[in-house]
Amino acid sequence: MEIIPKITPIYQTSVFKFEDLNELELYFGEPGSRYLYSRNGNPNSDELAEAVNRLEGGAGAIATGSGMAAIFAALLACCQAGDHVLCAADIYGGSSSLLNNELSRMGIAVTYVPFEQLYDLKQFVQPTTRLLLAETMSNPLLRVADLRRLATECHQLGLKLVVDNTFATPMLTKPLTLGVDIVLHSVTKYIAGHSDVTAGAVVAADPETAARLKQIGVLYGLTLSPMESWLAMRGLKTLHLRMPAHSHNALAIAEFLQEQPGVRAVYYPGLPDHPQHALAKEQGHGLFGGMMSVLLADDAAVVNRFMQRSQRFPFAPSLAGVDSSLSYPLGTSHRYLTPEQQADLGITVGLVRLSVGIEPVEELLADLQQALR
Repeated sequence: MEIIPKITPIYQTSVFKFEDLNELELYFGEPGSRYLYSRNGNPNSDELAEAVNRLEGGAGAIATGSGMAAIFAALLACCQAGDHVLCAADIYGGSSSLLNNELSRMGIAVTYVPFEQLYDLKQFVQPTTRLLLAETMSNPLLRVADLRRLATECHQLGLKLVVDNTFATPMLTKPLTLGVDIVLHSVTKYIAGHSDVTAGAVVAADPETAARLKQIGVLYGLTLSPMESWLAMRGLKTLHLRMPAHSHNALAIAEFLQEQPGVRAVYYPGLPDHPQHALAKEQGHGLFGGMMSVLLADDAAVVNRFMQRSQRFPFAPSLAGVDSSLSYPLGTSHRYLTPEQQADLGITVGLVRLSVGIEPVEELLADLQQALR
């Protein structure tokens, strides 16, 4: 009796069997015809990569063991020793640490570009500059990059544009359709969506870069495990339902927080007074995501009291799960920036980042109200 499962099974195996030498030659002669070893490819990791690739409209993708592995693969696909990259100053702290501490050891140099100068890159470009790394929505202050304009600027200067689309997801923005060359995700966040997976994905706009990503994934051992791939794939199936819910709750909370006397500022693209509100509305097709940052008093005691009182926003240094949480950029994601860099980016003692989940919004509002009281 033939068994045909509706859902792809978990292929929890490190290796696949061959009948004889003819099958071995078929594997090397017709790539993709079968599997050999899970580092080279596994049905579960391939299914996830193909699903993210389809959502982003790419020419090919790989699934990686984490979001950091995805950033690493994207940069290596374009760079080698002696090259130079540009990076938006408003960037996830792990991205800057990777560039500063590790890729510098491989002979890849970096220059950081302030947000206000992202569309005037000529002054930063060197003969060896290969790309610009940026985020659709910056972490943690939710500044929104005009990706079409940024892609035009990069391509006029002969650079590739690599974009981290984790905060937005393809449900809000599809960077490749706006001219971006490589898009990446921490799948750990919204794509998997349930705070139970560590994974990443990288999608290329052209087949050559997609093939290079595949080679890097195999040779550096970045491949995602079967179980994590299966869990992420299960989470991805509800992404189109979850993102509107995250966005709906976050907008209601941002509007509420703006009126609270203990809150000095709210950084959320859905608010009309956000500097890139119009761009965010167009680029996100009317959705603004579930991430925001709020500025309390620059007093650690005040921040601690807020964290301790909140019941629905536990302090957990990650984001984008169906359950709400909060994080503290100064002490976690951007901890290793210099004090000057932190100050330039507006990352101060009172800055708290909220990841708004999909719980009943009235429960979240009531919790924030009592925590701020």
